[in-house]
Amino acid sequence: MSELFSRIQEASASVYPQVAVTALERSALLSSELGCEVLLKYEHMQPTGSFKIRGATNKVRLLDPQQRRTGVLTASTGNHGMAVARAGALAGVPVKVFVSSITAPTKLAGIRAFGAELVIVDGPPLEAELTARRTAEADGLTYISPYNDLDVVAGQGTLGVELFEQEPALDAVFISVGCGGLIGGVGSALKALNPRVQVVGVWPEASPCLLRALEAGKIFPVEEHPTLSDGTAGAVEPDSVTFPICQQVIDERVAVSESEIAAAMSRLAETEHLMVEGAAGVALAGLAKRASAYRGRKVAVVLCGRNIAPRTFAAIVGS
Repeated sequence: MSELFSRIQEASASVYPQVAVTALERSALLSSELGCEVLLKYEHMQPTGSFKIRGATNKVRLLDPQQRRTGVLTASTGNHGMAVARAGALAGVPVKVFVSSITAPTKLAGIRAFGAELVIVDGPPLEAELTARRTAEADGLTYISPYNDLDVVAGQGTLGVELFEQEPALDAVFISVGCGGLIGGVGSALKALNPRVQVVGVWPEASPCLLRALEAGKIFPVEEHPTLSDGTAGAVEPDSVTFPICQQVIDERVAVSESEIAAAMSRLAETEHLMVEGAAGVALAGLAKRASAYRGRKVAVVLCGRNIAPRTFAAIVGS
């Protein structure tokens, strides 16, 4: 844990201004409705529309000269691909992104817009990930995992440092969880800086791979279903570095339904006039479900991304 926190501190001294310091805003309406002081961390306002820019920027800055010349490969459900594409473009590093055929069209467009080469793989996100790894090994190129890389996790941890600097007296933080890179990094930073903070991981019931692994004490195949939270969808690699980190830093686990995710997205649109993607809705849905346990306490909710098509968003919040 101390080694990871050292990496996070070093990243915090290096990733700006490529990474934005995002606002931590108190929501008067949500605070009143939920009975606790609700602070929203505006990660959806990063240049690529999600927190993923933190880990990607940190990883790309640590590449050696040879790796920069030959370029990198990655796999993504969208947000990580955009982040690596932008970080690569700023550093002059060629980027190739492997994506699942079920990836949202808006995220595919975003990856292309940042100048990366796109490779679409038939099958679920894990298949794109495995194909990208195999290709990188065969071609002698650097593979940048969306989560299974301590440099990436350390980059995501810079969000935790920001949270502590913006509000040192947080009682809890709610974070949506996919494969554990975000909550692993943020949780490690917060536990080092404020050990009393409660780190709450929130999963969509439809995509609970890491949740089931934490419950069982080991990673194993879990059936995944379609979810509004496409940014957290996908299986976890068997050897993922995020698993032992999450075992240490997550204090509470919450699972939310698709209707609860949609309701949270609608709530953010109504109270804050914000358009966020499903993964951001997951975090607020978790707080809404557990609000009675945090009554009168100061709680942050990480709004991790905004990359959703307007028509899709309108259909969700209008239903």
